[in-house]
Amino acid sequence: MSVEKVNNKRTQLIDTALQLFYKQGIHAIGINEILATSGIAKKTLYNHFASKEALIQACVIERDKRFMAWFELQCSHANSATEFIEKLFDGLDDWINNRALKIGYFNGCFFVNTAAEYGETESEIYQLCMQHKLNIKLCIEQQLGLVVNNAKALKDLTDLLLLLKEGIINCAYVMNDKQAALKAKPLALAFNRI
Repeated sequence: MSVEKVNNKRTQLIDTALQLFYKQGIHAIGINEILATSGIAKKTLYNHFASKEALIQACVIERDKRFMAWFELQCSHANSATEFIEKLFDGLDDWINNRALKIGYFNGCFFVNTAAEYGETESEIYQLCMQHKLNIKLCIEQQLGLVVNNAKALKDLTDLLLLLKEGIINCAYVMNDKQAALKAKPLALAFNRI
């Protein structure tokens, strides 16, 4: 079997599992459902992943890669903090309202949902979810750092935007508030003017 075919099966397993986990929850989805949906044999699955947990880890890593690629592109090339805020909140609005198809349909934050199912903060899956949030914060800080020269202002604005971003996603998902990003944007813009 060619390397490409092997990689395609692995990718297909991750794509299928990620879609099912994100839509229904990790503990709600069993290996048999992933196999039935993907059409891949159990032996092939276990050739790629030693356990369901290994597959979940691969899904978390893949979702981080995809989300970060979208997020970095969404937030890049801002010429001012105001433009960065506009781009960030407009991007979140697009995602919440299913217009950001590169990262799929909105179903809350995959990483918060996954971390909630793995409450032990020392578990590798929980740690991967926490690393994603740190990656988001670093991305915000790096992109803002290109247009904000004051270290304290940069730290304060980064912290605020991260908190607002997380709150927006939770309000959009739990409270079905599809306008959450648009409601929060003026708060961030007003803070930026202080």
